Amino acid sequence: MNSTRTRIAMPFALFSIAAMVAFGQQPAGRGPGFGPPGPPPKLTKVKDDLYLVENQAAKMSDLAVYGGNLTIYLTDAGVLLVDSKFERVHDDIVQKIKSLTDKPVKYLVLTHNHSDHSAGAAKFEAEGAQVVISTEDRDNLARAANQTWLPSLSYQGRAQIVLGGKEVVLRELRGHTSGDTVVYFPSDRVVCAGDLVTLPWEDIPLIVNYGDGGNWTDWSKSIAELLMMDFDVLIPGHGPAINKQQLTELHNKMVKVMERFRALNRERKSQEEITQTLVREFNWGSGPAGGVIGGMMQELR
Repeated sequence: MNSTRTRIAMPFALFSIAAMVAFGQQPAGRGPGFGPPGPPPKLTKVKDDLYLVENQAAKMSDLAVYGGNLTIYLTDAGVLLVDSKFERVHDDIVQKIKSLTDKPVKYLVLTHNHSDHSAGAAKFEAEGAQVVISTEDRDNLARAANQTWLPSLSYQGRAQIVLGGKEVVLRELRGHTSGDTVVYFPSDRVVCAGDLVTLPWEDIPLIVNYGDGGNWTDWSKSIAELLMMDFDVLIPGHGPAINKQQLTELHNKMVKVMERFRALNRERKSQEEITQTLVREFNWGSGPAGGVIGGMMQELR
């Protein structure tokens, strides 16, 4: 792990939309994907022992109401979850778990601190689960306004959980935040990437949360490291599961956005000009993504 952490200051007005997205709040009517939410999340089988609770509509409207993806991993000794969605859907998640197993939830791994992934964690802990998060993102969680709960266990760099004889590997990377956790299930060749990967491009764009120590340059390196891992299925923070080729295509697209951004920065284009160009050429930079353009102008010089 690179211990050097640089946080880019951003005017509140520029970051407000991105912050609402990152913390699961809906800025009504702004950008693509907003509107009434779809039906409650559905349970999707990924492997015989691994299931995904995903929103039926992969749009900002569902994100704001239900939260991000949640993964259920079944073992003979209990259940391991990746992320918790919002507390308001806790009972629905518990019922989905009970439809698969009568074993208790033993561990809940948070991919990062944002509430659309972590707000339901305290309730799982109260019911007996051990919640795990990276130390960097635990610190980010501690800085959140009106925070009343923090996980009791954190890790740095790498960690391993063995439950019911099954190995789960945690790896800390930087990108969306300063301490994103990637969860790898080697026996199933499945990886959960949190908001290092979000889909679809048009409705839930990839964005860096500068306030929580995210960084585009490190994000690109983190995706490159993800691509070196041995997996067949990747579960993103939002949207449907994808394969390695789809992740490669997504990474290539974001690298092109970064390269174009740097070129426009060198040409001393204004923020409005940069935004218009990115939207026109890549269909990226409006809505929630527009909230990080100012920070990108500082980082991608």
